[in-house]
Amino acid sequence: MGIFEPYRVIGCITSSVPFSVQRLGTETFVTVSVGKAFQVYNCAKLNLVLVSPQLPKKIRAFASYRDFTFAAYGNHIAVFKRTQQVATWSRHSAKVNLLLLFGDHILSVDVDGNMFIWGFKGLEENLAPIGHIMLDNKFTPTCLMHPDTYLNKVVLGSQEGTLQLWNISTKKKLYEFKGWNSSITSCVSSPALDVIAIGCADGKIHVHNIRCDEELVTFSHATRGAVTALCFSTDGQPLLASGGSSGVISIWNLEKRRLQSVIREAHDNSIISLHFFANEPVLMSASADNSIKMWIFDTSDGDPRLLRFRSGHSAPPHCIRFYANGRHILSAGQDRAFRLFSIIQDQQSRELSQRHVSKRAKKLRVKEEELKLKPVIAFDCAEIRERDWCNVVTCHMDTAQAYVWRLQNFVLGEHILKPCPENPTPVKACAISACGNFAVLGTAGGWIERFNLQSGISRGSYLDVSERRSCAHEGEVVGVACDSTNTLMISAGYHGDVKVWDFKGRELQSRWEVGCSLVKIVHHRLNGLLATVADDLVIRLFDVEALRMVRKFEGHTDRATDLSFSEDGKWLLSSSMDGTLRIWDVILARQIDAIRVDVPITALSLSPNLDILATAHVDQNGVYLWVNQSMFSGASVVDSYASGKEVVSVKLPSVSSMEGSQFQDSVEPIAKRPQHDEASVLPTFSQQIPELVTLSLLPKSQWQGLINLDIIKVRNKPVEPPKKPVNAPFFLPSISSLSGEVLFKPSEPMNEEKDTKTDELENNQRKLDRPSSQFLQILQSSAKMKNFSAFTDYMKGLSPSTLDMELRMLQIIDEDDQQELEKRAEFISIELLLDYFIHEIACRNNFEFVQAVIRLFLKIHGETIRSQSKFHDKAGKLLETQCEVWQRMDKLFQSARCMVTFLSNSQF
Repeated sequence: MGIFEPYRVIGCITSSVPFSVQRLGTETFVTVSVGKAFQVYNCAKLNLVLVSPQLPKKIRAFASYRDFTFAAYGNHIAVFKRTQQVATWSRHSAKVNLLLLFGDHILSVDVDGNMFIWGFKGLEENLAPIGHIMLDNKFTPTCLMHPDTYLNKVVLGSQEGTLQLWNISTKKKLYEFKGWNSSITSCVSSPALDVIAIGCADGKIHVHNIRCDEELVTFSHATRGAVTALCFSTDGQPLLASGGSSGVISIWNLEKRRLQSVIREAHDNSIISLHFFANEPVLMSASADNSIKMWIFDTSDGDPRLLRFRSGHSAPPHCIRFYANGRHILSAGQDRAFRLFSIIQDQQSRELSQRHVSKRAKKLRVKEEELKLKPVIAFDCAEIRERDWCNVVTCHMDTAQAYVWRLQNFVLGEHILKPCPENPTPVKACAISACGNFAVLGTAGGWIERFNLQSGISRGSYLDVSERRSCAHEGEVVGVACDSTNTLMISAGYHGDVKVWDFKGRELQSRWEVGCSLVKIVHHRLNGLLATVADDLVIRLFDVEALRMVRKFEGHTDRATDLSFSEDGKWLLSSSMDGTLRIWDVILARQIDAIRVDVPITALSLSPNLDILATAHVDQNGVYLWVNQSMFSGASVVDSYASGKEVVSVKLPSVSSMEGSQFQDSVEPIAKRPQHDEASVLPTFSQQIPELVTLSLLPKSQWQGLINLDIIKVRNKPVEPPKKPVNAPFFLPSISSLSGEVLFKPSEPMNEEKDTKTDELENNQRKLDRPSSQFLQILQSSAKMKNFSAFTDYMKGLSPSTLDMELRMLQIIDEDDQQELEKRAEFISIELLLDYFIHEIACRNNFEFVQAVIRLFLKIHGETIRSQSKFHDKAGKLLETQCEVWQRMDKLFQSARCMVTFLSNSQF
């Protein structure tokens, strides 16, 4: 265990594995791969429905049928029923590349040419394949499909360019097509009988009749690259969609045998899958750029338009930061996208608009990437002015200006901040003041300038007059920061000089030298500490007010990538290219925890509530979340979670949060994770804090219902008993009136007699009933073992009315003979209940629930306890224990009451 445990990944939509689409009832679902797990989306709104557990290796192929999902990983095939793995098929000796749903069977093909036939009906009884076919030696399968109406037959395409037709029932090759002198990358069956489409690596699409071995038509992609996906329309329109490795989707008209439309820049990477929905003019596409898109053909010219989509970063993010009190994460990646991720609901995640990039690219006939801003290298945000004006400022790679963003509308702002227009150099650092009115920018030329965010106008620059410079620093500005009162501005130069400026007057107040080149600085506004990391891999903490170094942390063995303070300023988190994440205690001046991951961390951010840590990693498109275990255990057990100076190897979080943390075996010099006893690992519900009480965590209505049960019964009592409506006779008797009109005689009510004797017998039987045998058995067994936890759990599971009935069944009605009275079960049970109350009050467990039960118990049996002298000693002991525990609690409350009273009566 560690302070931060793997939780889940956000921002991962799909990978480079073709998706699987199936229809259940009136809804359509798509299953996509995300590394070692898969996700299921509802196509109606592309909302996430299911997330699978993590598999040992990356998924290579997919197939799905109703609730079953078949995922090939390595040499194995995992069978899932919804998200629960029910079986594993292991017979392949090589990596499985292809899966095909074939009726009640699954066909799997590996890279060595082995084809196995599996039956998934009666899965629990037999895990062995029902058939095996060995393909030709010089045949490397690349695609697999079943031609419609061809019984027991499949078509396989090869890397060598040949196409083969096999009968899986007789396990014989029926025919081999010569091919087209190019590797076959995809093949798909058409709605027309005997016709299939074949996509090749040379960019050509061949529509072929496999019965006659006759080519019907050939299409060629205008862009270079292979044909990676094909799909026929099924809504009556003669359309064929093809996707290429360049991210372009082409729509071909089969009747006119020509290109109908092209979706340029449909995706930023190779198209992996295409699918036309049944009887709908909607096309779904997936790409290796981590996105799924749906296109609808409803325009007058027949061109498709984007209907809905889900996307994440197509390149690894390298700047992340929590926003909106930890509910969202701002992320900037190498794909030139600036995104907002929600850690609560994935549907709220979106990319911030860069003002009609698609329309401008289409109008200018250029790629969208050419119009997008360059990748963000640094940004800062302030939530205080979100509703007033732009509250985010970004610095971009090799760009001599900074851009502002308005997060309320998720768009790029109207102002562009251009520092030092006479000598423009790329902006390298930025910071927003605590008031949200000003942005401070630092450039590669050492220039620092302040701007007003509302108007975008420059409000002056910071110049170091003492050294007769025309700028703030001699070299590149590594970082800038502002204090909480807009009094000071701190800047750091690449050559190791840190300077403190008067924020308003822009005059240099003090400076000091670190001694080596700086990499990054982070300032904490509440405690005034400045953390710096330099090329010597040492993290130094400076007190800005006292102008001296107060802490020095060493431990990283490679370049540091990011620093982050906790909101309270007690922790400092640092990441490095050595793959470690280290947590430093600022107060104790020591390392309290360290973990190592397989992929180095490039950026990190800790939520304001300290409950979630977000990290970005090398070559990973997602944002990884870690949960703070010590938040749920209190400060007294942080040391039991932390590893101190030892570094422990931990696996990265998975897409699913259902799994527990998984740790790898550590190697030297990494130490093994210390083994904790069960008491230190479990939450603190089992650990009692001295001088305090433990609550039952029951709903408030449950234990309050015991106290006010009589009031509830009176309130819910009906005003009058329900009456059965009078039944009218089938034939209404009629009489004739003097006027000749027909009058209906009112029907007499039916004579319904109630069996009062039966009700009296039932009521008498209820009076003679005794408490349930289970109630008494659990109470007696708990008293013998002197452990009442089982009895407490039993009572907590009862409803208030049931518990009230159980206690009322213990009432002593006949009190004539004292000796016989002491032998009765009710008398013994009341005595055991008093022992139970004394024990629970002394242990201070389930405090509010036990108090409610005691009140109900005394209300029912108070007169019996007063009249029976044998109960007096235990009743007195219960009163003594209750007073002792409550006086201790009241003493703790007294200090808080005094403070509140003092502050409420103070005059300011």
